[in-house]
Amino acid sequence: MTSQFFGLNIAASGLRAANAALNTTANNISNASTDGYSRQKVTQEANEALRVFATYGCAGAGVDTIAIERVRDSFYDVKFRQNETLLGNYTQKNYYNSLVEKYLDDDGTTGFSSLFSKMEVAMESVRTAAGTTETKSAFVSSLKSVTEYFNNVYTSLQNEQADVNAEIKLRADRVSAIAQEVASINKQINIIEMTGSKANELRDKRDVLVDDLSKMISVEVRETPIVDETQPDRETGATRYQIWVAGSYELVDTYEYRKMICVSRADDGATNQNDVKGLFDIKWGSANYKDGDSVNELSDFALDSQLIGGELQGLLAMRDGNNSHYFHGKAPSDGVVQTPDGSVYVTVKVDNDYLKDMTKCTIPEFGTMKIGAKTYKYDSWDYDGESTYTFKIDNDSLSSIPDSGKSVSIGYSNSYQGIPYYMAQMNEWIRQFSDQVNQIMTTGYTSDSLEGVFALTGSMDNNSAAELSYEQLTTLSENKGYYKLRGGNFNVSAVLLDNSDRVATKSDVTEGESEFGNLTKLKDMFKTKKIFRGATSGEFLTKVLADVALNKSNSQTLEDTYTSLENTISNQRLSDTGVDEDEEASNLVNFQNAYTLSSKMIQTLTEIYDRLILETGV
Repeated sequence: MTSQFFGLNIAASGLRAANAALNTTANNISNASTDGYSRQKVTQEANEALRVFATYGCAGAGVDTIAIERVRDSFYDVKFRQNETLLGNYTQKNYYNSLVEKYLDDDGTTGFSSLFSKMEVAMESVRTAAGTTETKSAFVSSLKSVTEYFNNVYTSLQNEQADVNAEIKLRADRVSAIAQEVASINKQINIIEMTGSKANELRDKRDVLVDDLSKMISVEVRETPIVDETQPDRETGATRYQIWVAGSYELVDTYEYRKMICVSRADDGATNQNDVKGLFDIKWGSANYKDGDSVNELSDFALDSQLIGGELQGLLAMRDGNNSHYFHGKAPSDGVVQTPDGSVYVTVKVDNDYLKDMTKCTIPEFGTMKIGAKTYKYDSWDYDGESTYTFKIDNDSLSSIPDSGKSVSIGYSNSYQGIPYYMAQMNEWIRQFSDQVNQIMTTGYTSDSLEGVFALTGSMDNNSAAELSYEQLTTLSENKGYYKLRGGNFNVSAVLLDNSDRVATKSDVTEGESEFGNLTKLKDMFKTKKIFRGATSGEFLTKVLADVALNKSNSQTLEDTYTSLENTISNQRLSDTGVDEDEEASNLVNFQNAYTLSSKMIQTLTEIYDRLILETGV
């Protein structure tokens, strides 16, 4: 038989349950506009019925409030984060492609096509105005404007690359900071939940951090319960929370975390001729790493991975994207030679056609290369004009003699058309154009029957005041052609700048002063010679702008697509986990009624107990 006060206990349990529900509703309403907050609900179940020795057998024992839990669907979390990873990637590509397009755009005054057309008009004026000093000077000046255009674009692209590089470090530092914060929150959650409570607000805070992380880099999350070692069937309430990024790197393991560490490349460690100094490689280090510690023992983060995802992948694509054109080959079985003076030379055989064309060459004069799995620095290199390169290894970096028969590479393949790609395209045009112009100018004669001089050159890297001579540009023994000529050092010969009368107007010394056979050759070359991707000189911008416009269009389309999906998935997630004020208002009335009824029940029972105790007693 149940106690006379059994009903009071039942009513009290209902009162406690209604009170918990009301408090939870109040919490939901107050956080209706809080970013990242998950709606909470009270989980209840009927108390275990009591056996009574009566005809009805068992009596209900009221309600038990089990927990206050978040309403959240992990399926939408996964979908949201996967979409954020894609959105972050294309947002960065779209932004920086827009800048590249802006640098290359022709505004009708200072763009390439406009300047090239003005140069052609100036050259025609030399022909029609009997080759006066003024018209020659105007022609040289217009040619100078074309070289300055490439100087400016090259500088702009390098500045953009430096900006992207700085953003890569910001993202890497932010990933490390989030990892540290998540590890700290994991500890707080486990301390609370091992007591049987739910750390809902801390879990919300952690999910917001993981959402932010997913936009920067691809994320995979796993949470598993921790069981008691002495009682395998009993869960302790704590969980093991792990985060993997970029496909295979464990960033967080419950209370432990790792760091992404950016290490600036040394001045003699370049991997691309056109890169700015100080580009960052990324290392994978422990939480104990501090600025200034040695990085030699840190493992490399694979920049060529296709699983990086997020903003970091988009930034790396723009900074390092070379359309898969990078130096790679193989050292033959006898490809490593050490001379009596201790110098080590590595011979590399290449197969790709672009590696056999010096106008497309992007190898630094000195830099870093990989032979097998080891990294070495080289001081210089030579090319035989066919398919063989020979590198002289820097003795200071020579911890061991490289093995023969290994693969050799400088930099890595990035299939995207990023900043290095556009700079390489620009350099290819400059080298081809300079070669054709100089061949015509050096085989002609001035109006005074002097031998013609080369028109286009570049400043020397180690001394910007000095320029490359025609012999340095065309030395056959090196087989490098115009390799040293780039957008950054492209210039008109100082001889022509000082004296425009040195323009070679005649194709033959016997021509009269008013004959301009050499300029006619130059004009024909401009109009008919296919020097760049099957196009004439003046069509350079059309080809390159087509690339950037296509990349810009693709990245814009995909950014719009993933932005739309972000809104859709966010709305779906909010419909489940977000606070609906109308629904909470309805719950408020229901829980208020439940509380009132439980209170009324207690009041009724109080009256019964009062009559029972005070009025029926003996």
